Amino acid sequence: MGINGIEWILIFIVALILFGPKKLPDLGRALGKSIREFKNATNGLMDDDDKKEKPQAIEATVTEPASAKAEVKKEEVKPQTN
Repeated sequence: MGINGIEWILIFIVALILFGPKKLPDLGRALGKSIREFKNATNGLMDDDDKKEKPQAIEATVTEPASAKAEVKKEEVKPQTN
């Protein structure tokens, strides 16, 4: 039940009659910008949700500070033999 080629041609002809050939490129450009802005806004909402969930995940992974894990190396003292 999709739109076939003939139906697209009819829609284009009706649009030409209603808006004229000078306005169609402007309408197409405006429609493209609107779709792009809508995509950016929906991606922004998804990114905001991810940012809200990340701090909880970071808190769960933090265990000890790095200074507690540092190991002190001792040098071995070898007796000198002559």
